[in-house]
Amino acid sequence: MQDFVREGRLFRVVSFAASHRQLLLRSEPTAVDGTNTRVEVYFGHVELMLLKPVYQKGIHVRRASEAEFAELKERHDLVADDADFTWMIEPDGNSFVLSSAPSWREADRRFEDPSLFDFAQPWPPDFPVEYGSVG
Repeated sequence: MQDFVREGRLFRVVSFAASHRQLLLRSEPTAVDGTNTRVEVYFGHVELMLLKPVYQKGIHVRRASEAEFAELKERHDLVADDADFTWMIEPDGNSFVLSSAPSWREADRRFEDPSLFDFAQPWPPDFPVEYGSVG
């Protein structure tokens, strides 16, 4: 299982499209955290989420452990099949998303550039980009 970890970066919720059930988290490059790339994490087919608007110390996207899922199942009336689709956002497990497997992309982009998950743009792009999926 491959986790997605970006510590020490400010991430924020930049988009949630309820009609398409899509969530996007983003970290822009900043002098404060000494970064020069944009990072975006995309969640599709979102069924349920509990999020903070901002993650000041970074994120750690991973599948929920058995114990975490058991607690979420009880609290949110989830079904057992949801275990494979429950993603924790922080190391301490306070935020989660129930969705398909998250994808991430990272590239040297300016603030005004389109999203790395702008599906109207060609893929792969004509600029260097790192990308992958969680899970």
